Amino acid sequence: MTSDFGVYVHVPFCARRCDYCAFATYDDRDELMTTYVDAVVEEIRLAVLEGMPAVTSVFFGGGTPSRLPAEDLVRMVDAIPRTNDAEVTVECNPEDASVERLATYRRGGVNRMSFGVQSTQPAVLADLGRRHGTGAHHAVAHAVSEAGFETWNMDLIIGSRAESLADVAATINDLLKLPTPPPHLSVYALTAEAGTPLGQDPQRHPDEDATADAYELVATLLEGAGYAWEEISNWAKPGHECRHNHLYWNQGDYRGFGSAAHSHLDGVRFWNVRTPDRYVALVADGRSPRGGEESLDAATREFERDSLALRTRVGVPLEAFDSLTEIAHLIDVRDGRVTLNTPGRLLANQVIVRLRTADEETSSGSLDA
Repeated sequence: MTSDFGVYVHVPFCARRCDYCAFATYDDRDELMTTYVDAVVEEIRLAVLEGMPAVTSVFFGGGTPSRLPAEDLVRMVDAIPRTNDAEVTVECNPEDASVERLATYRRGGVNRMSFGVQSTQPAVLADLGRRHGTGAHHAVAHAVSEAGFETWNMDLIIGSRAESLADVAATINDLLKLPTPPPHLSVYALTAEAGTPLGQDPQRHPDEDATADAYELVATLLEGAGYAWEEISNWAKPGHECRHNHLYWNQGDYRGFGSAAHSHLDGVRFWNVRTPDRYVALVADGRSPRGGEESLDAATREFERDSLALRTRVGVPLEAFDSLTEIAHLIDVRDGRVTLNTPGRLLANQVIVRLRTADEETSSGSLDA
């Protein structure tokens, strides 16, 4: 457990919904932006009155937080009580990353940015349905430096049917060759989620073997360039780890604000209603936007603690397993702790189900990057 306390703010607006996206996002609700921000500010105000402490990390995700006018996003930052050293991250589309916008964020208390670049290769970007051009990584790196950000992240996606290993290598090398390379990189395996255009087209579904090869190449290139592996999908230069991510991985407490936002407090998870329309209406009417909750028993919390830790370089104690025989090829054991090796990261669920706290309903799988 951690003594940190976080806040997640969900911004559900997008200019265009990507083919692979299954999140609670909308490309036809821009008229709600101002009233949505008003509702989030009010929900935060009420949480503070109820005793929410000063937070150590804030993350604005979505959706597309940069879809909002920068001043509106800063209004939400201002509403959140924060410690002096709080990390405040905003996700931003590359096409929105003007120096002016980022400078407004910086003046408003944002000190970390995350950009969804996904790839630098045109065929891959087209297959993913991304709107920004292939040179966006240059513009982003310039803007973030001009605006004064020292810690920032780029997100990549591997596994597109249009992507070759050469494309993967080219993307990583393009980022590493920037005058100021991103000090943190998140690299996610593409998933064909049910109900998405990608999910509905089997011909476009990722090939697991190809994605595994891509992941191993990413790990080799990044770790060879001085990035430390943090968690299955995350690498960072020393001192540039994402504090908010670690809050989640350490099973910490956090409050979520906005439609579809999730919270975790003392073993209770709860979440807000999914659509921004209903969320705004409930808050405006003085009613709670909470959509549901669940209490986690001790066994569930113990299993989640171990399964989250196993995804990271911290790993778990040897005692978390009854036997290591069947997973010996997927793990490293050092100083009494078990961590995943690179092949093990690709088959993390097959290791997790062998945790002593796992139950019969835990499903196995592969390519959990």
